[in-house]
Amino acid sequence: MDTIEAIRSRRSIRSYRSETVPDDILEQILEAGRWAPSANNSQPWTFIVVRDQKVRRDLANIATYGRFLAQAPAVIAVAIDPDASPHAVEDGAAATQNMLLAARALGLGSCWIGAYGSAYEGMAKDILAIPGRKRLLSLISLGYPSESPIETRKGLGEIVFHDKYGQK
Repeated sequence: MDTIEAIRSRRSIRSYRSETVPDDILEQILEAGRWAPSANNSQPWTFIVVRDQKVRRDLANIATYGRFLAQAPAVIAVAIDPDASPHAVEDGAAATQNMLLAARALGLGSCWIGAYGSAYEGMAKDILAIPGRKRLLSLISLGYPSESPIETRKGLGEIVFHDKYGQK
């Protein structure tokens, strides 16, 4: 699948088949995250692969919009170090997006669950043993989809201006 097709066909998947995500596919997804751009090439992220059912269930029980995490065969937690980059949030978001697109290109479904600044970020950090000042930016559920959601997008005419805001 080419990049544009992966971008246009990626959807948030919240229902998965029970089959395991193979290690080689998971590694390709993690590699995609590793190669994301970052301010000053700081790479302020770490990735925690969660396959343990109890840990996924614990995360699902606290994540406001992530109850389905318990059902996903794998979860990748994206932690960032705000001391390593002046743009750690943006850097981690780029890594997260790369992994979502790689998952789609490799035939997996995924969903981005924001954790940064959420009511449950601290509890999730405890569950995942994320140390000190590091922050939990996102949780990515992964698996083979058992749903095919259809989404629409606004047309470019609704969201693109030229030279100045509001100028069509």
